[in-house]
Amino acid sequence: MGTYNLPRNVKGEGRILFIFTGKSMIYTVIAGCIGLIFYFMFSALNLTTVGLIITAIFALIGFIIGTFKIPNLEKFEFTKKTGGENIDDVIRRAIKFKTKGRKIYIYKEEEDTNAK
Repeated sequence: MGTYNLPRNVKGEGRILFIFTGKSMIYTVIAGCIGLIFYFMFSALNLTTVGLIITAIFALIGFIIGTFKIPNLEKFEFTKKTGGENIDDVIRRAIKFKTKGRKIYIYKEEEDTNAK
């Protein structure tokens, strides 16, 4: 007798609490921790509600950076070039571009002109 693999729906099994992937959870927690700094600053001024709102906004921004992709819009030059890529990858490349003195190295394979 042979064994057969039965297909099953595995979409969403890698998610935490149905909306967080591992990467988006990490970005949300890091951004939320940055927001907590503002929470403690505002709570010292007896503005805890403002601090909570700022913390939630930072966590939301972290979730967006870790989850969404840049849309491919033909109207804007930036989105033509980066459309469909993850936001965190684009941010990471922009930081590398700034720190390396605004240089981009492209490795191009040379064609063999002597081949028949």
